[in-house]
Amino acid sequence: MRTSPNKLLATVFGAVYLLVGLAGFAVTSGTGFFATEGANLILFAVNPLHNVIHLAIGAALLAAGLKSVPAARSVNTTVGAVYLLVGILGLFLLDSAANIIALNGADNVLHLASAILLLGVGLSQDKKTTRRTTVRAGQA
Repeated sequence: MRTSPNKLLATVFGAVYLLVGLAGFAVTSGTGFFATEGANLILFAVNPLHNVIHLAIGAALLAAGLKSVPAARSVNTTVGAVYLLVGILGLFLLDSAANIIALNGADNVLHLASAILLLGVGLSQDKKTTRRTTVRAGQA
C-alpha cells in the first residue's frame, strides 16, 4: 500500500505545529496576547495569539491528514497559501504595530518554506487520473 504524500505531510506538519503551539505557551508567560514583541521559542518569536494559531493550524492539518487524501490535499494547499501570504506580509510588518503575532525574520523564513512545501505537495501530488477508454464500433 502506497502512502499519500499529502496525508503524510499533513499528519507530520499537523503534529509538529500542535507541539510548537503547546511549547509556545511554556515561554509566553507574561507576554501580552497581541504583543508585537514575542518571547523566543528557539529562534522564533511567539506570543499567545501566535500559539493559538499554531494549535488551530496543527489541528486542521492533523485531522485532514488522518481523514482522507482529498482532505489532506485541500488543507495542505489552503494552509500553504495562507503561509505564503503571512510570509510575504511578515516582511513588511516586522517593526510595526500591526505585527500582532510577533513575527520575526526566522518566522518569515519558516512560513515561506512551509508554504513552498505545503503548496508544492498539495498542488502536485495525489492528483486523480482518469483513464480514457475508447469504445469501437461493435464493442459494447
